[in-house]
Amino acid sequence: MENRSLDALGLAEVPRDHPLRYPGAWPRESALLDGNHLLPLDHLVHADRTPVLAVGSNASPAQLRHKMAEFGITSPIPMVRARVTGIDIGVSAHVSRFGYVSASPFDAPGTVRELFVIWLDAQQLAVVDASEGVPLPNGNYGRAWLSAPEVRVEPAPGTVLPGVCAYVNRHGVLHDGTGPGAPRRHPGQRALLTELLVGSARLRKLFGVTPEEFCARARADRRLCERGTRLFKDEKRVTASGLERYVRVQQTGSPGTGSSLAPPLT
Repeated sequence: MENRSLDALGLAEVPRDHPLRYPGAWPRESALLDGNHLLPLDHLVHADRTPVLAVGSNASPAQLRHKMAEFGITSPIPMVRARVTGIDIGVSAHVSRFGYVSASPFDAPGTVRELFVIWLDAQQLAVVDASEGVPLPNGNYGRAWLSAPEVRVEPAPGTVLPGVCAYVNRHGVLHDGTGPGAPRRHPGQRALLTELLVGSARLRKLFGVTPEEFCARARADRRLCERGTRLFKDEKRVTASGLERYVRVQQTGSPGTGSSLAPPLT
């Protein structure tokens, strides 16, 4: 029998513990995350769950498993690879306390990406909301509902979801400097940090001159992360994602169920 453990599949590394390899390893195909294993998935649409678009480490099985373990959640999570039109992966305009600069979606009409949709029950959704800071008034992300046809999500040819949730950064995203408000695409953590440090003497003063120094200093100092986030704004690196209009007053859990959790004290 094939060994479907995360270790055997090369998917066991948690991005929170290895920030330079953020967003972590993604599966090659749709699967059911069940504990430490990725199992075959018998269907791609789960009407009793909330579909959440993963553009960063939420598509890493190890990161998902780690988030759930913080709250003692062990129920399986369907992870569905889908063709997504209308969204691209940008750079969050904040420095994470885990030592990386994370990914955030931005409005990109006509752009097609292969991304994962994770289908969450009410408890799982509350955990991921908490990890993204959704319940907090000063949290980094708000949860948005992106409806078709503005965002087209196809888990299989001929199957289009009516919509999908996504986490939109409340700080905005970083722009690429090529035009008014054009968001920067996330190139991977090491490349991103190298580019950011080369481009800002003030950022180097705060976080050092190498990606390794950046990660080490950010992980050790929450206030330093906040200073880095403010610096992005001060240096006019920030633009809107174009998705802010979809963020509503946060509903707790899935519609009509449960309540959001407080973030873990880590």
